[in-house]
Amino acid sequence: MSTLLTQDNNGVRRITVNRPDKLNALNSEVIADIDAAFAEVAKDDSVRAVVLTGSGEKAFVAGADIAQMSALSPSDAYQFALRGQRAFDRIENCGKPVVAAINGFALGGGCELALACHVRFASRNAKIGAPEVTLGLIQGFGGSQRLPRIVGTGVALEWILSGDMMDAAEAHRIGLVNRIFEPAQVVDEATAFAAKLAGRAPVALKLALECVIGGMGLSLAEGQLLEASHFGLAFATEDMKEGTKAFVEKRKAVYKGK
Repeated sequence: MSTLLTQDNNGVRRITVNRPDKLNALNSEVIADIDAAFAEVAKDDSVRAVVLTGSGEKAFVAGADIAQMSALSPSDAYQFALRGQRAFDRIENCGKPVVAAINGFALGGGCELALACHVRFASRNAKIGAPEVTLGLIQGFGGSQRLPRIVGTGVALEWILSGDMMDAAEAHRIGLVNRIFEPAQVVDEATAFAAKLAGRAPVALKLALECVIGGMGLSLAEGQLLEASHFGLAFATEDMKEGTKAFVEKRKAVYKGK
């Protein structure tokens, strides 16, 4: 995966989009590499949490590669969108918590990439937005669907229809990012938080993610039924037995992901 850097440490995999000369812009190769990287995350039991960030000090991912994208035919653009959606769905549904460390510009496809992550930490100098309409385009990698689910329809439409950029403080105010840090700290803070999650019971994390993500498209009654079924599944795990036993014995649980 020539466009990504990976680093593993104590159950946390850091994945870095590595095109700093292009502000880490998304092209077909990057999208294919992201798809492959998160397919590997899903099946690698040694990975318990992920940090996703961009190389350099200017950008998380500044957007899609406009030079490549502008040459697409309508049918090619449709297929390009489907490939991007599949890759970003892979992030959201990998079964491991994914923390975005937004260390600069996260625009267009970069914003959509951050939205596919489960938790978003931002640098104080981050700029986030959906400027597609300023280019005569719309979102193609799931942004028009994920953004309103995160911040609400009215707020999402304000940013999608205007194409304006927001700073980290505004992104935090509307609930788009969870926390803000100084530029030199954001990746380390995201990694520390991912390390905390990596210490939790892996099966429970997967079940919790499935309840929240899967339940968003369900009625309250249907969502609660999903929750009850997953609650029952948790009781079939070795991790649940270890966690409850460790609590009674007043010691730290050692989870095996079983």
